[in-house]
Amino acid sequence: MSEAGGVPAQRVLVTGGDGFLGRSVVAGLAAQGGLHVVALDVREVPPERRLPGVVYAAQDVRDPRIADTLSLHGIDTVVHLASIVTPGRGSTRAFEHSVDVGGTANLLAACTAQGVRHVVVSSSGAAYGYHADNPPWITEDQPLRGNPVFAYADHKRQVEEMLAAYRASHPALAQTVLRIGTILGEGVDNQITALFEKPRLIAIRGSDSPFVFIWDEDVTGAVLHAVSGAPPGCYNLAGDGALTIHEIARRLGKRTLDWPAGVLRAALAVGSALRLSRYGPEQLDFLRYRPVLLNSALKERFGYVPRRTSAEAFDAFVEARARQGRPVSVAVP
Repeated sequence: MSEAGGVPAQRVLVTGGDGFLGRSVVAGLAAQGGLHVVALDVREVPPERRLPGVVYAAQDVRDPRIADTLSLHGIDTVVHLASIVTPGRGSTRAFEHSVDVGGTANLLAACTAQGVRHVVVSSSGAAYGYHADNPPWITEDQPLRGNPVFAYADHKRQVEEMLAAYRASHPALAQTVLRIGTILGEGVDNQITALFEKPRLIAIRGSDSPFVFIWDEDVTGAVLHAVSGAPPGCYNLAGDGALTIHEIARRLGKRTLDWPAGVLRAALAVGSALRLSRYGPEQLDFLRYRPVLLNSALKERFGYVPRRTSAEAFDAFVEARARQGRPVSVAVP
């Protein structure tokens, strides 16, 4: 991991530029002024979502002609956010791999061919994997093991292995890799937030199932910090501290439904076999062996301090849902 500072960006391309994070990053870059910003997405961005001064390009990250796009705009920095986080109906593992892993391979080849100086990649704490022998707090020197049964975790591991190979073979391409914790924000809806909406939260006996959260604005802030000249390297991106599933339940005024691991595994297997649930027995490890990210390197070497702790991010999420008329907490009588 480099201790030297990076070179501030001048001409930036953002993949996944019209995604949830992409729109925020593009807006942040445009607000800085003085930057040439290209927002690239697989679909045309509707006029009502376009920002003045930003160039919008419709292109698949797997398209070999992405090198021509980098050359056309003289791009020196790429922010790579394009990824399949929540697969849609009918999605396949092969398609998700082609975007996550194949798309990254295509992009990195284009970056090196066109002399791009710096790539900022949104990775995930999931790259470490959901394993019983994970340490209580994971630092950046822990092995990246992923989990073959979880496409997202497995693909993030494969992408990171590819990035490590490029660091060795193409040292001129600086890398900032952000291993992001569970993102919360006012507009976040995913399988994690769905867990908190249940009347009773699922807990596994003998497991605290701690979560580390990061507010979405802090993710954008870290990306903007990276392109401004912060030291390249691999960094866990999470707020300070963690919340166990039981602490989360107390904050929501709810109880937990504490399952023995074996019983829940069997229930998930039956539900999956009968197509009553899209979750199978592999989800047990996802629930009980979550990687808990330590953010010391982020603060001390990278120089970015998240504005919200894990607990503050969770409380802000709960408050936002209440304002939206979709409360996840139980009102106290």
